[in-house]
Amino acid sequence: MRNVTKDNITDVFKGYLVDDMPPRTREIMAALVQHLHDFARETNLTHDEWRQGIEFLEGCAAIESEDRHEFVLASDVLGLSSLVDMLHSRDDATSSSVLGPFHVSGAPALDVGGDMKRNFGGPVLLAEGVIKDTDGNPIAGAEIDIWQTAPNGLYASQDEEQDTFSFHGLMNVGDDGRYAFTTVKPVEYTVPTDGPVGAILDACGRHPWRPSHLHYIVKAPGYRTLVTEIFPDDDPYLDQDTVFGVRNDLVMTYHTKQAADFPEGMALSGKVTESFLSVKFDVVLAKE
Repeated sequence: MRNVTKDNITDVFKGYLVDDMPPRTREIMAALVQHLHDFARETNLTHDEWRQGIEFLEGCAAIESEDRHEFVLASDVLGLSSLVDMLHSRDDATSSSVLGPFHVSGAPALDVGGDMKRNFGGPVLLAEGVIKDTDGNPIAGAEIDIWQTAPNGLYASQDEEQDTFSFHGLMNVGDDGRYAFTTVKPVEYTVPTDGPVGAILDACGRHPWRPSHLHYIVKAPGYRTLVTEIFPDDDPYLDQDTVFGVRNDLVMTYHTKQAADFPEGMALSGKVTESFLSVKFDVVLAKE
Protein backbone atom coordinates (compact mmCIF):
# COMPACT_ATOMS: atom_id res chain seq x y z
CA MET A 1 0.00 0.00 0.00
CA ARG A 2 1.40 3.38 -1.01
CA ASN A 3 -0.78 5.68 1.04
CA VAL A 4 0.41 4.68 4.52
CA THR A 5 -0.20 7.36 7.14
CA LYS A 6 0.27 7.70 10.88
CA ASP A 7 -3.45 7.09 11.26
CA ASN A 8 -3.85 3.98 9.10
CA ILE A 9 -0.48 2.21 9.53
CA THR A 10 -1.88 -0.04 12.29
CA ASP A 11 -4.71 -1.26 10.07
CA VAL A 12 -2.26 -1.71 7.19
CA PHE A 13 -0.11 -3.94 9.39
CA LYS A 14 -3.13 -6.02 10.39
CA GLY A 15 -3.98 -6.39 6.71
CA TYR A 16 -0.61 -8.02 6.12
CA LEU A 17 -1.44 -10.88 8.50
CA VAL A 18 -2.09 -13.97 6.41
CA ASP A 19 -5.42 -15.78 6.62
CA ASP A 20 -4.03 -19.19 7.53
CA MET A 21 -1.89 -18.10 10.51
CA PRO A 22 -2.84 -19.59 13.90
CA PRO A 23 -5.73 -17.57 15.42
CA ARG A 24 -3.93 -16.98 18.71
CA THR A 25 -0.81 -15.73 16.90
CA ARG A 26 -3.00 -13.35 14.89
CA GLU A 27 -4.68 -12.09 18.07
CA ILE A 28 -1.40 -11.48 19.91
CA MET A 29 0.43 -9.85 16.99
CA ALA A 30 -2.49 -7.59 16.14
CA ALA A 31 -2.89 -6.49 19.77
CA LEU A 32 0.86 -6.03 20.24
CA VAL A 33 1.23 -3.75 17.24
CA GLN A 34 -1.98 -1.89 18.09
CA HIS A 35 -0.63 -1.02 21.54
CA LEU A 36 2.87 -0.21 20.23
CA HIS A 37 1.51 2.16 17.63
CA ASP A 38 -0.95 3.71 20.08
CA PHE A 39 1.90 4.23 22.55
CA ALA A 40 4.01 6.01 19.92
CA ARG A 41 1.09 8.21 18.86
CA GLU A 42 0.01 8.97 22.43
CA THR A 43 3.49 10.04 23.53
CA ASN A 44 4.54 11.54 20.19
CA LEU A 45 7.63 9.35 20.45
CA THR A 46 10.77 11.04 19.08
CA HIS A 47 13.57 9.46 17.08
CA ASP A 48 15.99 9.87 20.01
CA GLU A 49 13.54 8.20 22.41
CA TRP A 50 12.93 5.38 19.95
CA ARG A 51 16.70 4.86 19.62
CA GLN A 52 17.03 4.76 23.41
CA GLY A 53 14.45 1.99 23.46
CA ILE A 54 16.36 0.03 20.83
CA GLU A 55 19.60 0.56 22.76
CA PHE A 56 17.91 -0.79 25.90
CA LEU A 57 16.96 -4.00 24.08
CA GLU A 58 20.44 -4.30 22.58
CA GLY A 59 21.95 -3.76 26.03
CA CYS A 60 19.83 -6.57 27.47
CA ALA A 61 20.91 -8.88 24.66
CA ALA A 62 24.58 -7.97 25.14
CA ILE A 63 24.69 -9.21 28.75
CA GLU A 64 22.17 -12.04 28.41
CA SER A 65 23.79 -15.37 29.29
CA GLU A 66 23.05 -18.76 30.83
CA ASP A 67 23.48 -17.19 34.27
CA ARG A 68 22.19 -13.66 33.59
CA HIS A 69 18.69 -13.19 32.18
CA GLU A 70 18.34 -9.44 31.73
CA PHE A 71 15.17 -9.70 29.64
CA VAL A 72 13.47 -11.65 32.44
CA LEU A 73 14.68 -9.06 34.94
CA ALA A 74 13.26 -6.28 32.77
CA SER A 75 9.91 -8.07 32.65
CA ASP A 76 10.08 -8.43 36.44
CA VAL A 77 10.75 -4.78 37.33
CA LEU A 78 8.13 -3.57 34.84
CA GLY A 79 5.53 -5.74 36.55
CA LEU A 80 4.81 -7.82 33.45
CA SER A 81 6.01 -11.10 34.99
CA SER A 82 3.76 -10.64 38.01
CA LEU A 83 0.82 -9.56 35.88
CA VAL A 84 1.04 -12.73 33.77
CA ASP A 85 1.28 -14.76 36.99
CA MET A 86 -1.82 -13.12 38.43
CA LEU A 87 -3.80 -13.50 35.21
CA HIS A 88 -3.37 -17.27 35.41
CA SER A 89 -3.38 -17.93 39.16
CA ARG A 90 -6.26 -19.94 40.59
CA ASP A 91 -8.24 -18.50 43.50
CA ASP A 92 -8.52 -21.92 45.11
CA ALA A 93 -4.79 -22.69 45.01
CA THR A 94 -1.57 -21.13 46.28
CA SER A 95 -0.76 -17.98 44.33
CA SER A 96 2.01 -18.07 41.79
CA SER A 97 4.83 -15.56 41.86
CA VAL A 98 7.79 -14.65 39.69
CA LEU A 99 10.36 -17.26 38.69
CA GLY A 100 13.09 -14.66 38.63
CA PRO A 101 16.28 -14.79 36.56
CA PHE A 102 18.39 -17.00 38.84
CA HIS A 103 16.80 -20.45 38.82
CA VAL A 104 19.29 -23.23 38.06
CA SER A 105 17.93 -26.42 36.49
CA GLY A 106 19.11 -29.87 37.54
CA ALA A 107 19.34 -29.27 41.28
CA PRO A 108 20.62 -32.21 43.36
CA ALA A 109 18.19 -34.49 45.21
CA LEU A 110 17.25 -33.32 48.69
CA ASP A 111 15.69 -35.83 51.07
CA VAL A 112 12.67 -34.89 53.14
CA GLY A 113 14.34 -33.47 56.27
CA GLY A 114 17.53 -32.67 54.33
CA ASP A 115 19.80 -29.69 54.86
CA MET A 116 20.76 -26.89 52.46
CA LYS A 117 22.56 -24.68 55.02
CA ARG A 118 25.69 -26.81 55.17
CA ASN A 119 28.62 -24.74 56.46
CA PHE A 120 27.16 -21.32 55.81
CA GLY A 121 26.72 -19.00 58.78
CA GLY A 122 23.44 -17.44 59.82
CA PRO A 123 20.34 -18.59 61.70
CA VAL A 124 19.03 -22.09 61.00
CA LEU A 125 15.60 -22.07 59.39
CA LEU A 126 13.41 -25.16 59.50
CA ALA A 127 10.80 -24.93 56.72
CA GLU A 128 8.08 -27.54 56.42
CA GLY A 129 4.56 -28.02 55.20
CA VAL A 130 2.22 -30.24 53.25
CA ILE A 131 1.54 -30.20 49.52
CA LYS A 132 -2.24 -30.56 49.12
CA ASP A 133 -4.96 -30.52 46.52
CA THR A 134 -7.80 -28.01 46.63
CA ASP A 135 -9.85 -30.39 48.80
CA GLY A 136 -7.11 -30.50 51.44
CA ASN A 137 -5.82 -33.99 50.58
CA PRO A 138 -2.04 -34.59 50.60
CA ILE A 139 -0.54 -35.12 47.15
CA ALA A 140 1.69 -38.19 47.33
CA GLY A 141 4.95 -38.04 45.40
CA ALA A 142 4.82 -34.34 44.57
CA GLU A 143 8.11 -32.71 43.60
CA ILE A 144 9.34 -29.43 45.06
CA ASP A 145 12.29 -27.52 43.61
CA ILE A 146 13.71 -25.13 46.22
CA TRP A 147 16.23 -22.32 45.90
CA GLN A 148 17.27 -19.10 47.62
CA THR A 149 20.12 -16.64 48.12
CA ALA A 150 23.10 -17.22 50.35
CA PRO A 151 23.56 -15.03 53.46
CA ASN A 152 25.50 -12.52 51.30
CA GLY A 153 22.35 -11.86 49.26
CA LEU A 154 23.66 -13.60 46.13
CA TYR A 155 22.33 -16.62 44.27
CA ALA A 156 24.78 -19.34 43.33
CA SER A 157 24.75 -18.28 39.68
CA GLN A 158 25.89 -14.77 40.72
CA ASP A 159 28.66 -15.78 43.09
CA GLU A 160 31.94 -17.45 42.18
CA GLU A 161 32.47 -18.38 45.84
CA GLN A 162 29.44 -20.70 45.80
CA ASP A 163 29.18 -23.97 43.95
CA THR A 164 26.66 -24.30 41.12
CA PHE A 165 23.87 -25.76 43.24
CA SER A 166 24.46 -23.94 46.51
CA PHE A 167 21.09 -23.41 48.22
CA HIS A 168 19.28 -25.47 45.59
CA GLY A 169 17.49 -28.76 46.20
CA LEU A 170 14.95 -31.03 44.50
CA MET A 171 12.70 -32.96 46.87
CA ASN A 172 10.12 -35.70 46.28
CA VAL A 173 7.61 -35.95 49.09
CA GLY A 174 6.12 -39.16 50.46
CA ASP A 175 2.53 -40.38 50.69
CA ASP A 176 1.78 -37.79 53.38
CA GLY A 177 2.67 -34.91 51.04
CA ARG A 178 5.02 -33.45 53.67
CA TYR A 179 8.12 -31.52 52.76
CA ALA A 180 10.73 -30.41 55.29
CA PHE A 181 14.25 -29.04 55.06
CA THR A 182 16.72 -26.86 56.90
CA THR A 183 18.49 -23.89 55.42
CA VAL A 184 19.81 -20.51 56.46
CA LYS A 185 17.40 -17.64 56.97
CA PRO A 186 17.07 -15.89 53.57
CA VAL A 187 17.99 -12.21 53.40
CA GLU A 188 16.62 -9.29 51.42
CA TYR A 189 18.76 -8.36 48.42
CA THR A 190 19.02 -6.06 45.42
CA VAL A 191 18.37 -7.12 41.86
CA PRO A 192 21.34 -6.48 39.54
CA THR A 193 21.64 -2.80 38.69
CA ASP A 194 24.79 -2.85 36.55
CA GLY A 195 22.87 -3.32 33.29
CA PRO A 196 20.02 -1.72 31.34
CA VAL A 197 17.44 -2.65 33.99
CA GLY A 198 19.41 -0.65 36.56
CA ALA A 199 19.16 2.37 34.28
CA ILE A 200 15.35 2.00 34.23
CA LEU A 201 15.21 1.87 38.03
CA ASP A 202 17.43 4.96 38.30
CA ALA A 203 15.37 6.87 35.75
CA CYS A 204 12.18 6.11 37.70
CA GLY A 205 13.72 6.89 41.08
CA ARG A 206 13.05 3.32 42.23
CA HIS A 207 15.07 1.18 44.62
CA PRO A 208 16.29 -2.30 43.56
CA TRP A 209 15.39 -4.20 46.75
CA ARG A 210 13.50 -7.46 47.07
CA PRO A 211 12.18 -8.85 50.36
CA SER A 212 13.75 -12.08 51.56
CA HIS A 213 12.05 -15.23 50.32
CA LEU A 214 12.22 -18.90 49.44
CA HIS A 215 11.54 -19.97 45.85
CA TYR A 216 9.45 -23.06 45.12
CA ILE A 217 8.48 -24.85 41.93
CA VAL A 218 5.96 -27.55 42.85
CA LYS A 219 4.88 -30.29 40.42
CA ALA A 220 2.68 -33.37 40.54
CA PRO A 221 1.08 -35.48 37.78
CA GLY A 222 -2.43 -34.25 36.99
CA TYR A 223 -1.86 -30.87 38.67
CA ARG A 224 -0.88 -27.44 37.41
CA THR A 225 2.78 -26.67 38.06
CA LEU A 226 3.17 -23.89 40.59
CA VAL A 227 6.02 -21.37 40.50
CA THR A 228 5.98 -19.27 43.64
CA GLU A 229 7.85 -17.60 46.50
CA ILE A 230 7.13 -17.27 50.21
CA PHE A 231 7.97 -14.20 52.28
CA PRO A 232 8.36 -13.53 56.04
CA ASP A 233 5.89 -11.05 57.50
CA ASP A 234 8.59 -8.97 59.21
CA ASP A 235 10.64 -8.13 56.12
CA PRO A 236 11.21 -4.37 55.61
CA TYR A 237 10.59 -4.61 51.86
CA LEU A 238 7.43 -6.68 52.01
CA ASP A 239 5.29 -3.74 50.84
CA GLN A 240 7.74 -2.42 48.26
CA ASP A 241 9.06 -5.40 46.33
CA THR A 242 10.75 -4.05 43.21
CA VAL A 243 9.42 -6.96 41.10
CA PHE A 244 5.87 -6.94 42.56
CA GLY A 245 6.06 -10.59 43.67
CA VAL A 246 4.35 -10.47 47.08
CA ARG A 247 0.80 -11.85 47.50
CA ASN A 248 -1.19 -11.98 50.74
CA ASP A 249 -1.32 -15.77 50.83
CA LEU A 250 2.45 -16.06 50.31
CA VAL A 251 3.31 -14.23 53.53
CA MET A 252 4.32 -16.47 56.43
CA THR A 253 5.66 -16.06 59.97
CA TYR A 254 8.99 -17.19 61.41
CA HIS A 255 8.77 -18.55 64.95
CA THR A 256 11.84 -18.64 67.19
CA LYS A 257 12.31 -21.95 69.00
CA GLN A 258 14.88 -23.32 71.41
CA ALA A 259 17.47 -25.91 70.35
CA ALA A 260 15.82 -28.52 72.57
CA ASP A 261 12.68 -28.24 70.45
CA PHE A 262 14.41 -29.18 67.20
CA PRO A 263 12.58 -32.25 65.85
CA GLU A 264 13.90 -35.73 65.21
CA GLY A 265 14.17 -37.18 61.72
CA MET A 266 16.04 -34.24 60.20
CA ALA A 267 19.58 -34.13 58.84
CA LEU A 268 20.49 -31.62 61.58
CA SER A 269 18.73 -33.45 64.41
CA GLY A 270 21.03 -33.48 67.45
CA LYS A 271 23.34 -30.89 65.84
CA VAL A 272 21.41 -27.66 66.49
CA THR A 273 22.79 -26.04 69.64
CA GLU A 274 21.24 -22.57 69.45
CA SER A 275 17.75 -21.19 68.94
CA PHE A 276 16.41 -21.64 65.42
CA LEU A 277 13.61 -20.31 63.24
CA SER A 278 10.65 -22.44 62.23
CA VAL A 279 7.97 -21.87 59.62
CA LYS A 280 5.13 -24.03 58.33
CA PHE A 281 3.71 -23.26 54.91
CA ASP A 282 1.30 -25.56 53.09
CA VAL A 283 1.16 -25.50 49.30
CA VAL A 284 -2.13 -26.04 47.45
CA LEU A 285 -2.05 -27.25 43.84
CA ALA A 286 -4.97 -27.01 41.42
CA LYS A 287 -5.78 -29.85 39.06
CA GLU A 288 -5.09 -29.35 35.37
